[in-house]
Amino acid sequence: MSQLPSSHPPVLPLVSSLVRHYEELVDYLRRRFRSPGLAREVVHEVCVRLLERPAVPDARQPIALLRRIAHDAAVDRCRAEDLRRHWVEPRAELPEGACPCPGPEQQAQGQQALERLSVTIARMPCRRQQVFILHKIHELPQAEVAQRMGIGLKAVERHLRLAMADCHQQAARS
Repeated sequence: MSQLPSSHPPVLPLVSSLVRHYEELVDYLRRRFRSPGLAREVVHEVCVRLLERPAVPDARQPIALLRRIAHDAAVDRCRAEDLRRHWVEPRAELPEGACPCPGPEQQAQGQQALERLSVTIARMPCRRQQVFILHKIHELPQAEVAQRMGIGLKAVERHLRLAMADCHQQAARS
């Protein structure tokens, strides 16, 4: 190991131990995690961490401490990789040809459902129909529907409840 210029702080004993026991730490992680690439990456990561945080106290058994630090870093990396795989890889299983446009059969079914809904709305009593259209189609709040139609809020709620029941009954028949 070459001498560092005097302007740099002295190399920490823990970093010196890591350099001396580098291959031993890599072998330890390789055996534990069965991944040579992971082992080398984690030991390098530990070295960088130790160099970035020079306030690490001297250890009585530096190799034991280094093993613990390296093991914990490897576990963290494996967990992060598992989490990434959990969220990223299932998304790759989506069909490539998924098209947001419905096919002809789906379009026909949708058209039929829309026609049945239109017939159901047309058969509703006048007030119920008006309340339903203002609230569900034009998306006006119930209070505004009540104000526009000159009826109470409870009456709006009742008309909506009955209109929804009509729509559900028609859907159940289909």
